[in-house]
Amino acid sequence: MAIREVRTEGDPVLRKECKPVKEMNDRLIELIDDMFDTMYAANGVGLAGPQVGILKQLCVIDCGMEEPEPLVLINPVVTPLDGIQTGEEGCLSVPGYQGIVTRVEHIKVNFLNEDMEECELEADGLLSRCIQHETDHLHGILYTDKVEGGLTKVTAEGEDAE
Repeated sequence: MAIREVRTEGDPVLRKECKPVKEMNDRLIELIDDMFDTMYAANGVGLAGPQVGILKQLCVIDCGMEEPEPLVLINPVVTPLDGIQTGEEGCLSVPGYQGIVTRVEHIKVNFLNEDMEECELEADGLLSRCIQHETDHLHGILYTDKVEGGLTKVTAEGEDAE
């Protein structure tokens, strides 16, 4: 397992559409492990393939909840169910900034897990926000495309900079 370089805003790979994963293999298992290591090392809650330069429909999530996390989402398809939520988001690919984004509150996501088994999950709150944020990456969308009112610079401690 290794920590991979996180691509940052301006890198063209972040704006590309990812290809579906067709089969699990040793390289993909290693990539998933590396993505978790990279996400944890950077104190993130999610990481998508293009953020480490891999244009595959794959993301990992761990928002700090017990079940059903940590999650590996392969070829995820999000279906909005109901409600809206507005809150702050940040991104490992846009370090040092955060912004207000409105997303769907309650979603359903269909995906393959690391065993390539079909799964379905309903989520709301933070997990819903994380899933939508990470799946956006798989379609070349950054949260900065959806920010309301601009970005806010944050300090290393996570406090708003004055």
